[in-house]
This record gives sequence, structure tokens and C-alpha cells, in this order.
Amino acid sequence: MEGFQKPPGIGIVIIFDTIKILNRIFVKYHKRQEELDLRLIGKKIVALVDEEFEDLELWYPIYRVREEGAEVHLAGPVKGKKYIGKYGVPAEAEFAFEEIDASAYDGILVPGGWAPDKLRRYDKVLQLVRELHQAKKPIGQICHAGWVLISAGILKGVTVTSTPGIRDDMRNAGAIWVDEPVVVDGHIISARRPPDLPAYGKAFVDAVVRQR
Repeated sequence: MEGFQKPPGIGIVIIFDTIKILNRIFVKYHKRQEELDLRLIGKKIVALVDEEFEDLELWYPIYRVREEGAEVHLAGPVKGKKYIGKYGVPAEAEFAFEEIDASAYDGILVPGGWAPDKLRRYDKVLQLVRELHQAKKPIGQICHAGWVLISAGILKGVTVTSTPGIRDDMRNAGAIWVDEPVVVDGHIISARRPPDLPAYGKAFVDAVVRQR
């Protein structure tokens, strides 16, 4: 029927509702901007995106750092393209990977889902991760995001966590894998899965604050 639009699937509705609820939680339990000096004012964070990212693992940390005053740029393979998460939530890339200069950013967020298996194939992504690592700027990874850090070759001797599904991959890359909600080893912050997002978000924000 002309003009008819298919209603969003139940997965999309649930994810959007969950994101809204998470945002309300922070609004309720954190002092607002006029009552608090936000800790990340003037900071810039880049978040990577590609098809089939884990919806909450991308958007929750973005909300969290924005809440503290940071500017967040979404970078993907193609500037202006909308990438779709595993559960149907879209994310539009504001920048292409090739436009991102590591020296202009104070940290990076790598989501989980199936996107990391795509992200790890881009030389520019691996270069970006390596440059931020060399500068000791916070690198946030959750769930399957460790694949990107494995391909960047920066995990040898680093204590991390992840989804158990890539535990052996992490160990084979030289990482010290532990089954904890969140692990902070220097400037590398890792988490297992969506239920760990609140602790992960806090740990990443704290890491960006510490690098001042």
C-alpha cells in the first residue's frame, strides 16, 4: 500500500525503550549540569560503528560520556551512512574512518556485537587504535570488541575481560583474561556484556578524567 510504513519490530522497540530508561536513570541519579562541574567538558571521544553492532553497547557508553560533557563523534566506513545494530537501532556515521585523526581525540569506544569482526579489517581502524594506545589514551572495549584490539596487536600482557566466547582469542593474543564485569589495566578498559554497562561506563569516564 502506497505510503504504508512497516511498524518497527519488537526488538527495535525494546532497545529504544531500554535506551530511554537508561538515560532517565542517569538523569534521576546524577546532579544536573547547573549543579555540577561536568568532568569531561572539552574532551572528544570517537566511537566506532559498523553493521550489526550491539545496540546497547554502542549507545549506553555514548550517553554516559555525553552526560559528563564530552563531545562524541561516530565514525564508520562511510560518512553519512546509517548502520543498523543487531536489534535494529540505527547509528549514522558522522565521519569516515579516514577522516579521524587520533591526536584530536581523548579516547575511543569500541562496541561489541558482530561489528568488531568487520571493524578489525580496516587498516585505518587498527592504526587509530594503535596511535591512541601509544598515546595512552583510554580505549574502551566490550563483549566482542576485543577482536579489534587483538588485530591491532596491543593486548600482550594486558589484563582484560570480554564475552567468554572470545576468551581463547584474547589469551592467544597474549592477554591475561579474567571473568570480571569490568577490568581496568592502565588506559585499557574492558567489560563482558550489556549487564556490565553501568560499571563499564563509569570506569571509562574515570579513565578519561585521570588522563588530564
